[in-house]
Amino acid sequence: QVQLMEAGGGSAPTGGSLRLSCAASRNTENTNCMGWFRQAPGKEREGVAVICGGRATYYADSVKGRFTISQSQDNAKNTVSLQMNSLKPEDTAMYYCATGKRITVAKALDEEAYAYWGQGTQVTVSS
Repeated sequence: QVQLMEAGGGSAPTGGSLRLSCAASRNTENTNCMGWFRQAPGKEREGVAVICGGRATYYADSVKGRFTISQSQDNAKNTVSLQMNSLKPEDTAMYYCATGKRITVAKALDEEAYAYWGQGTQVTVSS
């Protein structure tokens, strides 16, 4: 069982920056994609940014050019970070880290393709 621990989040003004990180507690060598999803009040959860195979990145159109996902691995600990710049009020949501196995490119931003989820961390952007 893969356990994901999220850190970061919090509050920022419009135009500000925040950084999220997610560490996997178990060996994730059987997973191929890891990334971030978010859910705003009253809305469905959506894919934000995902990295697959340690290199290929996928972003929601709404965050392209503002968010950057990166991945690092040290002593079998797999960590994914999300640098969020030029934040907008519409970025306010609960952000979840997720990872999964055998995820295709077509499903990279599809939450149903992901089996393992973190508890979530709140991001609030004030106008």
